Amino acid sequence: MAVSLFDTASPLLALRPQLDAAIAAVLDSGRFILGPQVSEFEREFAAFCGARHAIGVANGTEALTIALRAMGVGPGDDVVVPSFTFYASAEAIPPTGARPVFCDVDPQTGCVTADTVRAALTTATKAVVAVHLFGNVAPVAEIEALGVAVLEDAAQAAGSRGGAGRPGALGRAATFSFFPSKNLGCFGDGGAITTDDDAIAEHARTLRFHGSPDRITYEHVGYNSRLDELQAAILRVLLPHVDDWADARRAAAARYEQAGLGELVSLPVATAGSQPAWHLYVVRHERSDALAAGLAAAGVEARAYYRTPAHRQPAMAAFAPGAALPATERLAREHLAIPMSPALSAGQVAEVVAAARTVLA
Repeated sequence: MAVSLFDTASPLLALRPQLDAAIAAVLDSGRFILGPQVSEFEREFAAFCGARHAIGVANGTEALTIALRAMGVGPGDDVVVPSFTFYASAEAIPPTGARPVFCDVDPQTGCVTADTVRAALTTATKAVVAVHLFGNVAPVAEIEALGVAVLEDAAQAAGSRGGAGRPGALGRAATFSFFPSKNLGCFGDGGAITTDDDAIAEHARTLRFHGSPDRITYEHVGYNSRLDELQAAILRVLLPHVDDWADARRAAAARYEQAGLGELVSLPVATAGSQPAWHLYVVRHERSDALAAGLAAAGVEARAYYRTPAHRQPAMAAFAPGAALPATERLAREHLAIPMSPALSAGQVAEVVAAARTVLA
């Protein structure tokens, strides 16, 4: 049995009539940019997250840059960011004029902590990007207690829950990606910013439309970064199902544990009080490359995502001279994402675990 890393198609099969109708309605309306579908999705997504505002933008990377600028980050500022994350978490910082300062992560959860952030704070720190890695929920309140503003990178965490609420309503602001493989994915690129802060929301709305609050006066050098009306209509169909899909992801993770996968590899560890909706199910083993090759030979797709962490990427060399991040370096060597989706069956889980057992015997 071949088992893919993602199964984005199966959860959508039953929704095809609704999706077709939503797409047709947008085509019939002739409204394609910042129309009623975007407005309604923003309202619905804000309510889903528990935030007062949601601002739809073109993608998750620009969501980070726009949110940081809306939070007042600019030239001369430092922004603390983990290195064990997708490159965009760091890439989004230099366009604000600020400097990324890389911090380590907890070796068990993969998330930043108050201690790892504290070690990276400088006198110029203006904000921290707390990544909810793989759907796990970073301890935002503990980081905010350090006296620094937190921007949640919640790109992988739609459907997750923390002890204090959902990602998207835990920090000063939050950003999401709706890339098709995400827990809530559209049919192209898309992103959003959520916040309870009226001023941040208004500034973000201005920045996403060329820095203009009224399409006449241009107060900032902004962006052409808007969530498409068509993608918003698709997301409105999918949003009501995110919690059910998150439950199914958690159930798949429980099946892995019950099938004995933890006897073979180190399993993901949820942060205290959280219920992750695992976007990726990432295990750890010192022979992770051999495990990936063996799984592939058995028809099981697996992938290492961050073998070269962000602080070691060529474009970040100037920002991270001699950075010592031991947990990041170890996780980069040992991590491996194995199949995870709301449609992952008990039989597929058994197939993955059997293949891993054979490889690691």
